[in-house]
Amino acid sequence: MFAVTILGNNSALPAYDRHPSAQIVTIYDQLLLIDCGEGTQMQLSRYKIRRGKLNHIFISHLHGDHYFGLIGLISSMALLNREQPLHLFAPAGLEEIIQLQLKVASTTLPFPLIFHPLEKEGLILEDSKFTVETFHTQHRIPCWGFLIREKKDPRKVDKEKAVQHHIPSAYYQSLKAGYDYTSKDGSVIYNDQVTIPNSPARSYAYCADTLYDERLATIAKDVTMIYHEATYLNGMEERATARFHSTTSQAATIALKANAGGLLLGHFSSKFEELHDYLKEALEVFPNTQLAIEGVTFKI
Repeated sequence: MFAVTILGNNSALPAYDRHPSAQIVTIYDQLLLIDCGEGTQMQLSRYKIRRGKLNHIFISHLHGDHYFGLIGLISSMALLNREQPLHLFAPAGLEEIIQLQLKVASTTLPFPLIFHPLEKEGLILEDSKFTVETFHTQHRIPCWGFLIREKKDPRKVDKEKAVQHHIPSAYYQSLKAGYDYTSKDGSVIYNDQVTIPNSPARSYAYCADTLYDERLATIAKDVTMIYHEATYLNGMEERATARFHSTTSQAATIALKANAGGLLLGHFSSKFEELHDYLKEALEVFPNTQLAIEGVTFKI
């Protein structure tokens, strides 16, 4: 499974039962938390997501609506006697903040908290089934986006045909990689005789708070799904630029230029109680747009 569950979709001020930024990305048996605004652990409980399965947290930047829920979540994990390591990927300054919060509370964590400072663009996590890369966005303070890519072998083994050709199962991984098989008598079984093409690897780009920046379309080229902030509606471009945010059409234009499979809009301004105009405006530019509604899981 590869999916994203929205825990928080609002901008700085919680309003209209919308919460600050937080998302859970489920990829196979892993849960990844991206941003951790105020109230995130309450949202985890509301949507029955087990915090004990979280081993990796990614924080885009140090504005409070993206990390003020983190110390509460970490403290709850400690109270629940978590033992397995927790990996935190975030701007370097967050480590000092977390350590100070733990120090003044005289809290000793029963688990290793492994801090990975975000310092340059590129690969930051590699698992057997996926990778995570980070990239800069243009915001008022240093800010990072995240690109999660599924790992897939290019071919699938047709086991019935492989057995017919007496190919040992130990060679299946080589078949998945596209290699032919040479039997003991020297005859060659060509790869396409016993394999079929695999489905394309899926990908998800999380574009955190940012100005309109066409570079993001290059970074997220051909992703299966892109999340892009859309704090403001059309006609508010000057305000968006002044506050280092984007509008609906700007977000949709990035998705269009990236040739993304789908677009999730989020980080809505507390100025607006209703969200239908966000969707209407974005759809005019990019037809496969959805609103990042809290509690909804979107398959990637």
